[in-house]
Amino acid sequence: MNYRQLGNTELHISEISFGTWAIGGSWGQTNDEEALKGLDRAIGEGVNFFDTADVYGDGHAEDLLAIATKGKEDSVHIATKFCRAGDIHDLQTYSEASIRRYCENSLKRLKRERIDLYQVHCPPFEVLKDGRVFETLDKLQAEGKIRHYGVSVETVEEGLYCLGVPGVRSLQVIFNLFRQKPLAELLPKAKASGVGILVRLPLASGLLTGKFTETTVFHEGDHRNFNANGEQFNVGETFAGLRFEKGVELARELAWIAEGRGDMARASMRWILDCPEVTAVIPGFRNVRQIEDNLGTLDVPSFTMEEKERLSRFYREQVTEHIRGAY
Repeated sequence: MNYRQLGNTELHISEISFGTWAIGGSWGQTNDEEALKGLDRAIGEGVNFFDTADVYGDGHAEDLLAIATKGKEDSVHIATKFCRAGDIHDLQTYSEASIRRYCENSLKRLKRERIDLYQVHCPPFEVLKDGRVFETLDKLQAEGKIRHYGVSVETVEEGLYCLGVPGVRSLQVIFNLFRQKPLAELLPKAKASGVGILVRLPLASGLLTGKFTETTVFHEGDHRNFNANGEQFNVGETFAGLRFEKGVELARELAWIAEGRGDMARASMRWILDCPEVTAVIPGFRNVRQIEDNLGTLDVPSFTMEEKERLSRFYREQVTEHIRGAY
């Protein structure tokens, strides 16, 4: 395993880490036994960072992480998120009392005395500009409830704004071959500001595995079914904002990246990790096989400059016009 420093913090985290949305819920059926086996395998392979949220399975993902990391609290770092258990448009959701309640509930589920990285979970831009949420996070940090804090953002504009907040130590962003916009400005400015970058949805909700066809059907409890067009939350969180059928078509155009790199998924994450500004990718998983598949990225050769330019041109000429929602 390779490790990268999370911004200007003292944390050095595995460049391939894992998100837990899928094992908590909203990605179809879940299996706790398989999830715990996957977590155990990841930790055994040197993964020392996991991302979760209080709303993943209404806290169930945090419960699973507590079980998997018992006795490893000092060596395995956990990032969790808050605010989406309430009305994200209601400023009361971001009151000091509310944030403290979210924090304490997560600490209880995680069975920890301190959260390594506490993240605001994709709030409206107005909340970030209001600033009071950061004042409370500063207090929690001073009290030792949280080690560091960051923000999970939906757009480059929000990310750039957060770079100006003194206490923000990380940004969690959607960044993949179908969402290359952060490359131009956000990533280099984050690096210069000492802010770590955590990449969620590196495979565009599975599109970049190349395994889907236009007739693929997702379970009714899977966000790729109920949020395919942004019905429940930001459309960019599902298929990187692309219509599913268009995403499948575009993925076929990228099949060449798998040549000499095993498969499209590993190649797609290798492209992300080739960006020095990125601290870690956090793909999801459901079982040991998916953990192993994702960790195979470590053995994949980097992209040449010519290949990177080809992928950049592909994004500009064939992808950007089809992305829906602000990003």
